[in-house]
Formats: sequence, C-alpha cells, structure tokens
Amino acid sequence: MKKYLLEGLMFTAYALFAASWVSGAMLTPAIQASFGEAGFANATWGSNVITLAKIVGNLVAAALLMRLGAKRAFALAMLLIATGGLGALAGSYGGWLLSRLALGLGGALAIVYFNPVVLHYFSARERPLINGINAAAFNTGNLLALLTTAALAAWMGGWQSVIALYGVMVVALALLWWLAAENFPLSGGGDQPEENYGLAQGVREPFNWWLPLAYCGVLFCYIAVFALFPLIDGFAVASKDLSAVMIFAGMVGTAAGILVTKRYPLRLPVLRYSGLALVLFAALMLVSRNPIVAYAAAALAGFFMFLPMTALVTLPQELPGMTLARITVTFGMFWSVSYGVETALMFGAGLLADSSGEPAYAAYFAVACSASLFVFSFLLPESGKKNEVREKGAENATA
Repeated sequence: MKKYLLEGLMFTAYALFAASWVSGAMLTPAIQASFGEAGFANATWGSNVITLAKIVGNLVAAALLMRLGAKRAFALAMLLIATGGLGALAGSYGGWLLSRLALGLGGALAIVYFNPVVLHYFSARERPLINGINAAAFNTGNLLALLTTAALAAWMGGWQSVIALYGVMVVALALLWWLAAENFPLSGGGDQPEENYGLAQGVREPFNWWLPLAYCGVLFCYIAVFALFPLIDGFAVASKDLSAVMIFAGMVGTAAGILVTKRYPLRLPVLRYSGLALVLFAALMLVSRNPIVAYAAAALAGFFMFLPMTALVTLPQELPGMTLARITVTFGMFWSVSYGVETALMFGAGLLADSSGEPAYAAYFAVACSASLFVFSFLLPESGKKNEVREKGAENATA
C-alpha cells in the first residue's frame, strides 16, 4: 500500500508543478502589469527560466539522489516546486523570475526521480501502468490549469492567490512524503550490486544520447502546437480549442499506450509507428483547411504523440543490468538533452519565421522534427523478447 501512496504523492506533485507553470504563463499579462513590465520578450522569461532550470536540474538530479537518498531528494524537489508559490510575494519582476527558477529546478528533479522509485517499488508487470500514469502527470496539471486558472483568479482576487495556492498544496504533499517515504540503496534490486555510476559514465553510453534525441522532436512539436501553429493565417483549428483537443487526445493516447505496453512486449514497433503516425497527422492538421479534417487530425496527432510514452519510459527499465543509479542518470540526461535540443529547435523555428516572414514555415519545420522518434528508433535497442510475443499470441488464441 505504501508504494501506491508514494506514487500518488509523486504524481500529484508533478501535476501541480505543471499547473503552476501553465497558470503562470496564462496569467502573464496580469503579472507583468503588477510589476510595471511590458513587452513580449519580457513575457517569455517566465517560461524560459523554467526551461533553463529543467535543463540544469535534470543533469544534477543523479548526483543529488546519490548524496541525499530518495526520501530527502524528492522532498527537496517538492520544496523547490512549492517555492514557486513564493512568487506571489515577490517585490519585483526579478523576484518573480527567481521563484520560477526554483519551480523549474523542482520539476526537473521530480521527473527524473519517478524512474528510480518506480524501478525500486514496482515489479516488471506493474511498471507499464505506473509509467503510463506518470507520463500523464504533466498533461493532468496542464488541463487543470486550463480549466481553473481564470475562475480561480476571479474568485480569489488575483494572480498572487492562484500561485500561492499551488505552493501551499505542494508543501502539504512534501510533509506527507517526508512522513511516508524511506531511503533505499541505489542498486537495481535482486542480484544487482550497488555501484558508483554517475554522469561521467552516462555520457559515454550511446543509448543515453539516442533516447533523448528520439524524443526531442516530439517535445518540440508538442510545444510548437501551442506556440507556433496558432500564428498561421487561415489555420482551421481555433487556437483556443487546439490545446484542449491535444490534451484530451493525449490522455486517451496515454491510456492506450499503457494497454499496448502491457499486452505487447516489443517496444520499438510502438515507438516507430507512433512516430510515423504523429508526423502524418500533424502535417494533415497543418495543411487542411477543412475544420472537421483539421480537428480530427489534431486529435489523432495528440493521440499518437502520447501513445508511445509508456513504451519509451519502460524500455530503459527493461535493459539488462539496469540499476537505480543507471536509470537516474539515463533519465537525467534524457530530460536535459531533450529540453536543450527543443530549446535550440524553437529558437531556430523563430529565426525561420522571422527571416521568411511566414510562420507556417516554422510550423512545417516542427512537424518535420517530430520524425525524430521514427528515425532514432532504429538506433535504440529492443528490450522486449520476440518469444514473449509468441507466448502472448498463444495465450490469446486459447482464451
């Protein structure tokens, strides 16, 4: 029972991190006005510092986990997320940005620590379900913010109350975590011994590069859907609807991904064909001027964007010799490299839109980059076993 409590605390903390991030972005005009700030460049810093914090925080996550242990490390992650709520008390825009920096660092640590905790507490049979649930945490928080931010700000009297509310809720979660969690050795369990495995060892393993390079284009496309696609003249999907369509479809895709990963042991076909479908439907969403076709394509793009996430996260956990130290470094690099490349791609897309004067080119670039999952899947190892496919097929035939 304890493992499900800890999983629930981790999931909720990361969902609230996402809600605080998205609410802050949605409330940017009011936040800028309260500090006497203006301009689009200034407005982007609230999200930019979180992205930068995630790049750095993901890299140091493994070292902190080694030094502090799982209990203290995740408690630190929660407290940093809660520190984002102190932005409500900031006396300047710089203070607000510092609170966003702390929020980003907390989120960076939290998402990396999902994996060693899952590997330690849950069996191989249970992990696809838990990995899929965790993959939906950001979308859950995103949806929470989209549905409640405006109403909360109006009801509570301003943006400060909304941001502070998220901070208080995460403090409560951190207290529950501290009372329930325990430290455990960073070994893989079973016959796997403890080891001194850090970033220096991780960067020498090709797999730790191929995995984030496979995902970075999908991450870029996901962010571009909200940042770039609505700028296109004549885009058939209304920008106010696009985020909701993608999020709801993504949640359905996550649920389908859990079922596929549990029933079908091979991972690479799921990654490969989902990546190909994502490119095709995202492109159709862009070029179609028929609203029905564009909305359907948007939903299918969101579905196939999130369907492979459970398999993507489960694959490294299934590799031979995987330990908690290794999985922490692997996912520290995964999120850091993914966000680093995504940031560079987004900057490149902005330059392309500015130089051409046509935002559609930047959107086409984002769709092309989403092919990274399909392309780099050919460089990833297969963690599943083909004989398991035959066994499951026989089981289904006799059922």
